[in-house]
Amino acid sequence: MEGEGIIATQESIELSNEHKELFKEYFLPPFKSSEHFNLYHESDVLLNEVYVYATKIFDNPNSLIEHSFSLAKHLHECSKHPKVKSGEFYTVYFKDCFVAGQIVDAIGLFKTENKDTFLKVDATFEGLTIDSEKGINIHKLDKGALIYNSEKDAGYIVAIADSAGRGSDAQYWTDDFLHVIQRKDEYFNTQNVMTLCKNFVTNELPQHFEVTRADQVDLLNKSVKFFKENDNFNIVDFTNEVMAQPEIIDRFNNFKTVFQQEREIEIEDNFTISASAVKKQSRVFKSVLRLDKNFHIYIHGNRDLIEQGVDENGRKFYKIYFETET
Repeated sequence: MEGEGIIATQESIELSNEHKELFKEYFLPPFKSSEHFNLYHESDVLLNEVYVYATKIFDNPNSLIEHSFSLAKHLHECSKHPKVKSGEFYTVYFKDCFVAGQIVDAIGLFKTENKDTFLKVDATFEGLTIDSEKGINIHKLDKGALIYNSEKDAGYIVAIADSAGRGSDAQYWTDDFLHVIQRKDEYFNTQNVMTLCKNFVTNELPQHFEVTRADQVDLLNKSVKFFKENDNFNIVDFTNEVMAQPEIIDRFNNFKTVFQQEREIEIEDNFTISASAVKKQSRVFKSVLRLDKNFHIYIHGNRDLIEQGVDENGRKFYKIYFETET
């Protein structure tokens, strides 16, 4: 339908084994994160168009082509931002996928937006010929989603890939086309508690207690250490081990209540820790002291080995104790 800006195939494409392997290499590797979502609508998930068409495909996989075109039209309507690029849209039916401890089928939705230039070199009787072609780099998926046939009533389990990040021109894929919310699971809980800890230590704590930047770094390091060394999170164990002081624990618990209210989320007090969420969130836990423009001090261990003071001339200093120098 060129008048609507869409050209669609009228039949499924049979792939050779070689092409199947190439498409697997293109479509699937970006979905390594354990962060999952659910298709969503503020009133009723039945009003989410991707949910409706995915359900029809799961109910009758032979209807893939029919509903693929409906999905393409929905994507086209969601692509009105001037920076949104045109491209190819693929709908794929996968069998026997593993998610959340079970084997289920899945629907893959993929869009290509960027083309790379490839050099094509051929040998002839006269020597070599060199030409260039525009094509898809199978190691650079632009946008994708895997909708797993699990947790239907909650909006299915959905994995998302988007190389454009969260810019205004990229939100159409996640927010407008798919329209999802984060799935409330161990990744969700781990991610939010670690964000809660970081915000508390860096923003809330200095407003109520006399703490140095070194003290803050020490608490951040202890928080990450707790998540890395434990398989399960318990709010009481965490606050006793990391926050330690009763008055700081009380302040942290109050801050947790406000944090949940402001973000309209609920964080469980006991849950299994997601290692992948810990790995991702640890990157934003800064263990460095930035001293003017002259020095950076990285604190990875014992807080007692660093002291802060002021000399007789009013200059601030840190005193660091160590045994070996490398």
